[in-house]
Amino acid sequence: MRIIELSHTITLLLDIAAWFVIHLAVSVLALRLPARLFAEDSFLYRIRGWEDSGRLWQRLLRVKSWKHRIPDGTLILKKGYNKSRLSGTGKSDLLLFVRESRRAELTHWLSMAPAPLFFLWNPAWAGWLMVLYAVLFNAPIIVAQRFNRPRFRLLAERMAGGGPSRQAGAAGDT
Repeated sequence: MRIIELSHTITLLLDIAAWFVIHLAVSVLALRLPARLFAEDSFLYRIRGWEDSGRLWQRLLRVKSWKHRIPDGTLILKKGYNKSRLSGTGKSDLLLFVRESRRAELTHWLSMAPAPLFFLWNPAWAGWLMVLYAVLFNAPIIVAQRFNRPRFRLLAERMAGGGPSRQAGAAGDT
């Protein structure tokens, strides 16, 4: 329900500025969180059985065909871990990727949370458009993290246990 009445131009400019500030602020906040918060799977990051170790996302959404087009926000901020390609192929590199994929997932969940605030100064239809924007912008990135993370984790576990590394090429495809 709109509480603040603004002209169409001011509303549009406010929407653009608000999303810019939200994305930037949430990203900076997430980068400042200690790495230990992302060291283990918590309730949010745990890959569920129905996700079939991330394979569900490939079957439903063909993640491999579009995930390489997602820009990495760390390139804009010039901080953080660039997830567009692995920094190495060792176990520690894979585990770092897994940890930072949790940070990226949290960043994009938190980026959607303020969407209802847009109803304060937008008509209802535009407020819903802002919610839709939040979901369409952030959900693909969350899905990509949930697709990649179990694959890299499995590969790191295989490396630790001396298991077959035959899957390295498939899992190394970020």
